Amino acid sequence: MSGIITRWLINAVALLLTAGLIPGITITGVFSAIVAAIVWGIVNAVIRPIILVLTLPINVLTLGLFTLFVNGFMLKIVDHVVVGFDTQGFWATVFGALVLSLISGIFSVLVRDR
Repeated sequence: MSGIITRWLINAVALLLTAGLIPGITITGVFSAIVAAIVWGIVNAVIRPIILVLTLPINVLTLGLFTLFVNGFMLKIVDHVVVGFDTQGFWATVFGALVLSLISGIFSVLVRDR
């Protein structure tokens, strides 16, 4: 159970850092970041695999680059669900999803589960 909470907190910090780095992404507070991290985890666990299977032919044709747009779409879903988390513009969302994935991946390597 503590591993899930740790991942949510890592994603919340990653969201806050992403909002600081990407001009089109804003988070109003820490509580909004925590809720957005929880929703981000649920969206990535439930909706993202379905979308990736449906877009598999496009992913094969673009050699996986279309996954960046799928990740941006997932971030836009979180934007619509969470109050206090806002993304403006297509490219800000796509770059935000890329930066969020990189920061979250780095933090996950640094903080390992037992």
